Amino acid sequence: MSSPPAAQAAPSPTARKAPSDPLRHWLAIEQSERVVAFAQTALGKLCLYGVAYLAALPLLSAWSAALCVSAAWAAMAFAGHRVRIVFLASWGLTLVEAASDDNDFAEKIQAVMAQEPGVVLSPELLAVGALLVLMGGLWLAMQHVIRRPDGLLSRRPFVCMLALEAALLALSAPQVDHGLLRVLVWSMVVVFTPFVWFFPLAVADLRGRAADTPAMQMAIQRPFWSPSYLPFGKGAAYLRKHFSPMPREQAITHIKGVKLLLWANFLLLLGHVLTWFFSDQLALPRLIDAIDAFIEGRPLPIATGWMVLVYGTFRYALQIATWAHLFIGLARMAGYRLPRGSWRPLESRTLMDYFNRFHFYFKEILVDLFFIPTFFKVFRQHPRLRMFTATFMAAGVGNALWHFMADIHLIAVEGFWGAISSFSSYLFYSVILAIGVGLSQVRASMGYRPPTTLAGRLYAFVFVWSFVVLLRVFSDGTRDHSLEQRLRFLLSLFGLN
Repeated sequence: MSSPPAAQAAPSPTARKAPSDPLRHWLAIEQSERVVAFAQTALGKLCLYGVAYLAALPLLSAWSAALCVSAAWAAMAFAGHRVRIVFLASWGLTLVEAASDDNDFAEKIQAVMAQEPGVVLSPELLAVGALLVLMGGLWLAMQHVIRRPDGLLSRRPFVCMLALEAALLALSAPQVDHGLLRVLVWSMVVVFTPFVWFFPLAVADLRGRAADTPAMQMAIQRPFWSPSYLPFGKGAAYLRKHFSPMPREQAITHIKGVKLLLWANFLLLLGHVLTWFFSDQLALPRLIDAIDAFIEGRPLPIATGWMVLVYGTFRYALQIATWAHLFIGLARMAGYRLPRGSWRPLESRTLMDYFNRFHFYFKEILVDLFFIPTFFKVFRQHPRLRMFTATFMAAGVGNALWHFMADIHLIAVEGFWGAISSFSSYLFYSVILAIGVGLSQVRASMGYRPPTTLAGRLYAFVFVWSFVVLLRVFSDGTRDHSLEQRLRFLLSLFGLN
């Protein structure tokens, strides 16, 4: 599945320029034939494995780093067993993490159990059990798609997944069930939600002519290199496109993966340095604390408030880049030369360019599931409105839905309307972002090109990042403040009360 030409107005992270300065030339070691030849030897592969493991340690636990790097190395070294290796590593990591006492699934199930004090069970055990049931359900669903390629599930997999999610939520309502049954249903909701974003990609590939086997589709439902809510690397078709079985190409991909892991470590170190300087030395508060202080009638000086906002935006961008580089670095270690997940967002010259560069795979899943279906169905006689609407659906509706579902358990904790109310700030952010990106996309489709002069590029940088920084007030990831409180805080930074 690919985007319409207009949806690719922004340069893709796959675009690369030849090194133009000595530092980049020195770092481009994958262009050295001697290094590539060494990487194909047994000693070279062992060295790359060791460096990759050490690079993954600061970002992952010791056992998960060992599992991910070993599985990636084995998938490349034993290509004939790639499907088995990826399957065992992906589901093994998911199940083991679910069984631990510090994981996302168990924490959310525990929050639900707090609403049903009479239920005394292990949230880790509930998470593992729900995952095993889900594995069986996904396998049966894929078999159904193969048998009935024209069925509703085959034609509308994302809609079917959302419908099933809604049915589970309705079944888990306190008016319907209580106690153990409600906890069991919510356990399924919690573990099912991430796969809403993975399964449609598998269905799209299964319906294609050169589809991978259901076993491979299962293996990458939540691949070991990115155990998150987001398909880094998308589906099987995209992975095939970026895989080459040639030894030389594999060696280059291996080297690029290690480099990306090392770069993730550099960004992690930079984050620690910034925390030490701004938080420890300058005692700069977090954005949430700055808003608290404003609400309590003791606002920070305006200059300090702006510093908090700019620093918070930069730290968030740094966090996204760090984890994106880790995930794609591990995928490259497994042999998939995927584009970066975050690629020089500071060079963005339009809002669409920023949306493409900042979080590439998040943008891609929104394009596949929201932009493309909308683009080919609505306003065909009005190309600009068609482009704007499709972009709004992706950057606005899809963006908001993804983030709301990431905290789906809050419906059990706060109630449906309570969860919606606490999400109002991010909804506002999504609408404003979607309008900005949509207008930027329409301008690109009309032939407007980013400025190339120094003054024009400087203006574009200031415009794009002013927009991004201002919107950060509404998208800091917390739900502690209302939309009105955040708006008042933002106005206070301009001296308006």
